Amino acid sequence: MPPELRIALTDRARGGTRQRVYDALRDVLVAGRLEPGRRLSENELAEALGVSRTPVREALVRLGDDRLVEIVPQLGTFVSKISIGAVADAQFVREALECAAIRLTAERATDADLLELRAIVAQQEEAHAAGDFDRFFVTDDAFHAKLCAASGHEIAWSLAQRADGHLVRVRRLSLPVPEYMGEMIQEHRAVVDAVAAHDPDRAEGELRHHLRMVLSVLEAIRAEHPEFFAAE
Repeated sequence: MPPELRIALTDRARGGTRQRVYDALRDVLVAGRLEPGRRLSENELAEALGVSRTPVREALVRLGDDRLVEIVPQLGTFVSKISIGAVADAQFVREALECAAIRLTAERATDADLLELRAIVAQQEEAHAAGDFDRFFVTDDAFHAKLCAASGHEIAWSLAQRADGHLVRVRRLSLPVPEYMGEMIQEHRAVVDAVAAHDPDRAEGELRHHLRMVLSVLEAIRAEHPEFFAAE
């Protein structure tokens, strides 16, 4: 099992083991460190994480809801392959929720909100310069979570994530595409500028364009990583 699964004893001592196990497994699945089709052993995962089987079992159920794993009765739990249809579903849900949220964000955003959004973009620039895909991905999630939170409806991001299981892996696989991270940063700046101008129409348009960016590289990613995708 990948070493990234290890959770520090001090973290477990502070509690929150179930969430930490879920987060650790989701991170390695999204990053492609557990290959699609692989059978997952609760015992092996529990040993790698240094926890009992119970939080692992609960995390796998949640990951099944996220469609990142497939739980097959009598056979076991397997890392799911990416479904193009599920990617389209996730994109539809995410656009609907985030574009509705950002209209309110453009109306309500405070100076503190804008400062935080710009700070996140600055962190993305640092990650890009360092070629740190993992950090960039984390800050990308933070950016979109903040856009939703500033609307007063933080649940929009939580609901989008529940449908995001297949799209999120495509997003992660897209980061090494040449110039992709730089383009994302430019688009994030455009979104923040529209929010700062308190222009809901412009903010929605910039965000919708940005969210569809990943679809423009989907076929290239599928061609480069065919083992990640289900035959459809």
